[in-house]
Amino acid sequence: MRIVLGYPVQERHIAQVAAVVPDATIIAASQQEIPDAVREADVFCGHAKERPVDWDDVVACGRLRWIQSSAAGLDHCLVPAVVQSSVLVTSASGLFADQVAEQTLALLLGLLRGLPTFFRQALRKEFVRRPTADLHGTRIGIAGFGGNGRRLAELLTHFRARIWATDYFPLDRPAYVERLLPPEGLDELLSFSDILILCVPLTEVTRGMINTRTLGRLRRGAVLINVARGPVVVEADLIAALEAGQLSAAGLDVTAEEPLPATSRLWDLPQVLITPHVGAQSRSRYDDATTLFCTNLARYVCGQPLVNLVDKQLGFPRREGRPALP
Repeated sequence: MRIVLGYPVQERHIAQVAAVVPDATIIAASQQEIPDAVREADVFCGHAKERPVDWDDVVACGRLRWIQSSAAGLDHCLVPAVVQSSVLVTSASGLFADQVAEQTLALLLGLLRGLPTFFRQALRKEFVRRPTADLHGTRIGIAGFGGNGRRLAELLTHFRARIWATDYFPLDRPAYVERLLPPEGLDELLSFSDILILCVPLTEVTRGMINTRTLGRLRRGAVLINVARGPVVVEADLIAALEAGQLSAAGLDVTAEEPLPATSRLWDLPQVLITPHVGAQSRSRYDDATTLFCTNLARYVCGQPLVNLVDKQLGFPRREGRPALP
């Protein structure tokens, strides 16, 4: 078995993988090396960020059997050639839920408590009180109730917020979530929400789902937080909603184009807080990714069901494929 690891690994990570499959050849590939290395891999664990992989060519080579994404998002690998092939795909869904929840709270509390305004004042050495808003007691809608959405809802309960959510699998509603709706309930969720938090995967269904029409369904003055994927939001429509006051603020950890171009109007809007897609960053990220991969690798070798096995037609794991992570 030839395994290519396409994320920053150290010797201890390679040793951890080797302990599961002692006879395997393990290649630690740099971002520049991934597209070539994956053509000769049986198993690929990682995420190609800098050089795109020619997945049509990889599939045509006929060797690759399994992709373990080191990210929750799968838009980097779940292309038609892979979807139509026999290649297994597993995700890191929920693995970084704690970090994504922290990032969401940082963006949300920063906006509500006026930090962008106060940061600008501080640069001018102005000590002026200005209005702020509250998180406690608000009405929050979470679009996408997988690992990230569920962890976030759990934390938001401590702010005594009313929480609704939508999910493709509206099952196992926690007691602290008032309503858990199917995707068709999005408009109802929007009409309810003072704050909308996007946690959905990027699929052909969710691409552009937040647009002029759906933004118009939100309560006027709502806050939008996007910790999902940038293309879920039509950015021109988002900018128009912010400038018209339909939205009072937006916190974006992701944008449609990354890096966000310097020419984007989003940089100039004072009620927008932007972070450079750091929601899943963690001091233990690569340790955690390796542990998940090794758990799945042991299952793969033994022919057992894989954790976070992706339904390639849906573009994400089914609920029954999301057991507790190691």
